[in-house]
Amino acid sequence: MGPSRDVVRRAALGAAITGGSVTALGALSSVSAAAYFARRVLTPDRERPDDTEILAVDDHSVTLGVNADSVVPGRYGLWLDGAEGHCRVGDVVEVDEERGRVRRELLGVDFGRLAPGFARWNQYYYGSSPDRSLGLPTRHVDVLTELGPMPAWVVEAEAPTDRWAILVHGRGARREECIRAIKPLRDSGISVLVPSYRNDPGAPSGPDGRYNLGLSEWRDIEDAALYAVRHGARELVLVGWSMGAAIVLQTLDRSWLTGHVSHVVLDAPVIDWNDVLAFHARVHGVPAPVGSLSRSLMGKRWARRLVGVHDPVDVAKTNWVARAEELRHRILLIHSVDDEFVPIGPSERLAEARPDLVWFEPWQTARHTKEWNTDPERWETVVGEFVSL
Repeated sequence: MGPSRDVVRRAALGAAITGGSVTALGALSSVSAAAYFARRVLTPDRERPDDTEILAVDDHSVTLGVNADSVVPGRYGLWLDGAEGHCRVGDVVEVDEERGRVRRELLGVDFGRLAPGFARWNQYYYGSSPDRSLGLPTRHVDVLTELGPMPAWVVEAEAPTDRWAILVHGRGARREECIRAIKPLRDSGISVLVPSYRNDPGAPSGPDGRYNLGLSEWRDIEDAALYAVRHGARELVLVGWSMGAAIVLQTLDRSWLTGHVSHVVLDAPVIDWNDVLAFHARVHGVPAPVGSLSRSLMGKRWARRLVGVHDPVDVAKTNWVARAEELRHRILLIHSVDDEFVPIGPSERLAEARPDLVWFEPWQTARHTKEWNTDPERWETVVGEFVSL
């Protein structure tokens, strides 16, 4: 959809007001480029292509082609045959840089057939629901939201409890991302709810079918919190990864149920979307003025059709460094200095701004949302200790 006449008029007027030498045509070109970048950010990725080559398989190891993920230490998964199969791999055994090969431990084939060919890297490690992945009793339920029922998993603590955790996955991720946190929370006597939210596979779409960077998704997490309260929760622990952390922070700010929240765990969190989007604009060679304009367009009511959103997406509302004094909950903040997708800077600045509330655990080596993968014992110990405070 091309820009409306009103958008063109505003862009041209803006160029004239600033006294710049940019022509109306140039302004229109900038607006179009900015709108395209904004749409890319806000549009869910429905298809995930294979990104890893399996070169050889034996009883104890898998040999893969070298890429940015396949050489990083830790535990990971591989989706096989378009997610019809799944296996788990462990530490690196050897790297042959000349031939572009890396051999890793084979920890198990969960389902499907493992054979040479192409696969998709799975940073979640687990590839199925908690009952299949962890062997824990799991109820498959629906959380009723304003958009309709959202699929969810409930894993109850071994003993009756009024403490529940709500786990929120990140942008473009799946609920399986959250399974890594279930065991340490359950071992701490906490029941766990893993909900979907709008635009997830198998869940209803939002009014515009776009991500709103947490500014609308929080309402689905509020409904998940209400589900937990109606089923006996009196105390809530909110846990979020990446954009899931941004959703959690909006929930804390806007929900009438925040009085039930006692602890918050944020892993590789988006603390400030403006910082993240500026970083990705640089990485993808988007000129700084175009990147800045794209973020501005997201929040303008008059640009909703241009960007393709139902409501404005005001990224200023997601800057929790600037809004640090508004925070009222204890936060465990886990973030890797080697995160290649969400830079650690805003997390460091938030920890500095609110040392009274934020327990900061910086990580090394781990790529985005893979802190658990590189050191699961440390991750589970830190989370278990925090929720026991």
